Amino acid sequence: MTLQVDIPDSLLRQATELAARQKVTVDQLVSTALSAQVSAAALRPSIAERGRRVDWRKVDDILDRVPARPPEPGDEQPPPPDPVADTPA
Repeated sequence: MTLQVDIPDSLLRQATELAARQKVTVDQLVSTALSAQVSAAALRPSIAERGRRVDWRKVDDILDRVPARPPEPGDEQPPPPDPVADTPA
């Protein structure tokens, strides 16, 4: 099947460059990207529906079973930003 679309020149240029780097045709690149978007859009309502059915008491029960211990080396959270240092002078 053929689909003709108009896209900005700059986007076509970027798509052409990306396709060349990935060693695929622009058609293949666009088909893959469109497929990913359609699949993601189809999943969004399903994920939202599952979220509405969550039993948060069960989630809390499960999380209560996680032992309280410090993170493994390398898994620590970064320190919060210093609001004074981030304020423009």
